[in-house]
Amino acid sequence: MAELPRTPDDRAVFVISVAAELAGVHPQTLRIYEREGLVRPKRTTANARRYSERDIQRLLEIKRLTGHGVNLEGVRRVIELTQELERLEARLAALEAELRAQARRHRQELDAVRRAARRDLVPYSSAIVRYEPPQ
Repeated sequence: MAELPRTPDDRAVFVISVAAELAGVHPQTLRIYEREGLVRPKRTTANARRYSERDIQRLLEIKRLTGHGVNLEGVRRVIELTQELERLEARLAALEAELRAQARRHRQELDAVRRAARRDLVPYSSAIVRYEPPQ
């Protein structure tokens, strides 16, 4: 059974020549990037490469970085760090959501305790008389 794509950006629909044209590089360059592990196109049953929109975006980023003088090892490191940053941002968002939910629960518990405590309070007179023992 084939795995369903997670997003439309993950659908591998572009053949290597179209992907190369969209990225503005030679098809052989795409093969080099694949060999270096910088991009991993999907493969058809006939073993032909198919690139997704996400792959094209990555190829454009690789082209931008190499255009600024970053070598392929540097590009690999930038990609790794970017992925780590995205993972950490997702983790942070999950932790913040969990913290908000926990704060909401604590506020509800505190409100419940306050309501219960009000029922236990006995009204008192505001006129306070000081006791003085007989002399």
